[in-house]
Amino acid sequence: MAHKEQLIKPLFAKGPSLGIRMLVFAVLSAVLMVVDARFDALKPVRSMMGMVLTPLYELAEMPVRAWEGATQQISSRSELMAENEKLKAEALLLQRRLQKLATLTEQNVRLRELLNSAALVDEEVLVSELIGVDPNPYTHRILIDKGEKDCVDESKKNCVFLGQPVLDARGLMGQVVEVMPYTSRVLLLTDNTHSIPVQVNRNGLRAIAVGTGNPESLELRHVADTADIKEGDLLVSSGMGQRFPAGYPVATVKEVIHDSGQPFAIVRATPTAALNRSRYLLLVFSDRRSPEQRATDSAQAQEAADREAEQERTQGEQAPESSVAPAADTPAQEAN
Repeated sequence: MAHKEQLIKPLFAKGPSLGIRMLVFAVLSAVLMVVDARFDALKPVRSMMGMVLTPLYELAEMPVRAWEGATQQISSRSELMAENEKLKAEALLLQRRLQKLATLTEQNVRLRELLNSAALVDEEVLVSELIGVDPNPYTHRILIDKGEKDCVDESKKNCVFLGQPVLDARGLMGQVVEVMPYTSRVLLLTDNTHSIPVQVNRNGLRAIAVGTGNPESLELRHVADTADIKEGDLLVSSGMGQRFPAGYPVATVKEVIHDSGQPFAIVRATPTAALNRSRYLLLVFSDRRSPEQRATDSAQAQEAADREAEQERTQGEQAPESSVAPAADTPAQEAN
């Protein structure tokens, strides 16, 4: 028993108190600080300890660095995703503007072409825009935004009327067949029910161009097999029938088929106007008088011109007589 007590006592033997230990370590730290500040004796020790403890420092900083890296990566990914979405939205807006710019550029080109063609037209014109197309595939009609309320001047004399010619920047398109207050319907040249008198611009050969129902084709009816017409000839309006003004491009001859057994040749032509593509059109205000009215007005104008010429001739004959009379009285006065 005494032996066991001797073995147990050292295990529970009390050493210096915690306060004494703290004081000893504090004094030792102060001494080391003073020695390190005053002398260079501890520099090799400090360097060695720094080299030994560097891996521990790096190991201790690894969780912090990993956390910072993950946080930065997540934030960078979020920022990149937000910036990507923003750039996509900006790109979409720019594409929309680019498409709008392309549309405006093309519209500007068409308007310039229309303006140039309006400058070449001697008659008064009114610019209109296509707003609808007849859905019936067997009827070639369009709807424009000008009606009987639309006029070229304030006098309300030149307004949209029935049968008015319609053209685009390239040539004749058709005529107005229905007039409403603010809109009108136009029958195109290629409709099956439409025909127009034309002539070959090269030699003046007259014919009738008839619609075929195909927006890219017209046919010339009753053209003699021996007629002087060939592929590439330009067909213009002849002015016959007093409906369309003379001299406007109508079509270009595409094909001429001669058959020795037939009295007439088969002539097909392509309209010069862009019937399926034109959006802006010109309404032409040509002379709407009937042939009888034109003949009467021409005769009246000729009579007025003859009367004016007769009056001028009479006044011219009276002027010399009045100038000669005073000269005859002069000798009589001298004789007195």
